[in-house]
Amino acid sequence: MAVFYSTQQFIAMLAPIAALNAAATGVPASLTIAQGILESSSGNSGLAASANNLFGIKGSGPAGSVLMPTREQRADGTVYTVNARFRAYNSWSESVADHSQLLARGVSWNRSIYHGALRTDGRSAARALQAAGYATDINYANKLIALIDRYQLVQYDQAKGEEPMTAEEKAAFDELAATVRQQAQLIASLTVSKNTLKDWLTSVDGRLKQVEGQAQLPAPSWFVDEFGTDDLDGLITNKSGSLDFWRTLAIVLRMRNAGLL
Repeated sequence: MAVFYSTQQFIAMLAPIAALNAAATGVPASLTIAQGILESSSGNSGLAASANNLFGIKGSGPAGSVLMPTREQRADGTVYTVNARFRAYNSWSESVADHSQLLARGVSWNRSIYHGALRTDGRSAARALQAAGYATDINYANKLIALIDRYQLVQYDQAKGEEPMTAEEKAAFDELAATVRQQAQLIASLTVSKNTLKDWLTSVDGRLKQVEGQAQLPAPSWFVDEFGTDDLDGLITNKSGSLDFWRTLAIVLRMRNAGLL
């Protein structure tokens, strides 16, 4: 039976993968998520279902390719449909990694063509992709920016001006990130059960307690607006922690609220 994802469920599942790729490649997580929503209909498109391809990248991928119809748009606005081969992946994680590498490495005739979209905010990155001719849709950037704003995707981007982590903080967060990466891959391939996710949440709880003690900051306003702080007793020891702690906790709570935990 086909699985249908709401946009909130899709964001909760994709955000950890996008954030990890952002750290490695400089592609803003907010841009990756917005493109995923737009290009794959929040993970529900035929291409996403048959090939785990979230971004409509053409060619042959780690799992081969699939032939699918696609809509293109000429410079004068005329829309037409053609059949094309699209890359197939074994998981959403592979799709995100390939998309990030495409933006970071460019194309054979211009390796820096998409560099304007790297290490910047999601809105600026969307405009840079439009200017570089990434998509034929003349409203592509505006559509991405609307999604970034509607779903407040900038919260998944690396905040500017943060103090660098100490070696101990980085070690603790790297361990947590590795756990999130493993579980995100399981979720993307739809082979994980709710019991497995609950076991993971128990494991992550201990790591959250380590991270929250490293920089005692009150809950950010975006976190309070979405979740409040009254129902956190039993989940965290203190109602303060590092910015990375609040981001990670937000991902866990969204997964819980989406029924994935």
